[in-house]
Amino acid sequence: MGMRQDIEELAKEAEWQIRENKWVPSANDHTVAARVAADLRAVMGTPRSQEELFAVTRLGHLREALAAVAIALAHVHGPMAWFLGAAATALTPILHWRAMPTLHDHTFGAISPPLQQYTEAEEAIRRLQDTLARLATA
Repeated sequence: MGMRQDIEELAKEAEWQIRENKWVPSANDHTVAARVAADLRAVMGTPRSQEELFAVTRLGHLREALAAVAIALAHVHGPMAWFLGAAATALTPILHWRAMPTLHDHTFGAISPPLQQYTEAEEAIRRLQDTLARLATA
C-alpha cells in the first residue's frame, strides 16, 4: 500500500472508533487535533499551488507536515498518540526522498521520487488534515 491508502485506512479506523464510542476523544485530543489540522492546512495549501512549486519546496512542505505530526505526538498519550504515531509511520517514506541532484552516488539511501509520489503524499496529508479537523469537533 502507498501513503495515501495507509492514511485512508487509518482515517477510516479512527472515524469508526469514534462513531462506535471505542475512542472518546478528550478535550486535549480535540485541542491537539485542531492544532495539527491547522498546521497541515497551512503547510500544504491547495493541490494546484503545490504542483506549481519546485520539487525541493514541495519536499520541504512534506517534511514540515511530517514534523508537525511528530511534534504533536510528543505531547499526547493513548488513542491520539497511537493515531498520530500510525500517521507518522505512514508518512516516513518522505524521510528517504531527495529533490536535489547528486554529483556522486553517496546519498545515504535517499531517492528522487517521481512527481506522482509527491502528489500522493500531499493527498495523504490533506486526508489526514481533514480527519484531524473532524476529530477536533467529535
